[in-house]
Amino acid sequence: MNGILYADEPSRELEVRSARITDDHIMLVTFSTGETRLCDFTEMFDDVPAFSPLHDEKIFEDFRIDHGVLTWQDGDIDISPTYLYNHSYKYAIRGELVSL
Repeated sequence: MNGILYADEPSRELEVRSARITDDHIMLVTFSTGETRLCDFTEMFDDVPAFSPLHDEKIFEDFRIDHGVLTWQDGDIDISPTYLYNHSYKYAIRGELVSL
């Protein structure tokens, strides 16, 4: 590609395209891969202390997508799309949950 030989296909950076809250601290997130995945933030709170303000439902609900990244509190809190993808669950189109 462009005169450069790659050992594998170049990969595009993963981005969040859209997100919506479905339940208490749970979101459906659509990624740049076209996949929509279920993200349960209650499972992430213990792993990432920086997310502790998100326990407050009002703060959690006030998210933005900034250049493909979920952010809160004017960008003071953000989550890597790759981390979010890796800590989420497959979600079937018909609304049926599918295990990892």
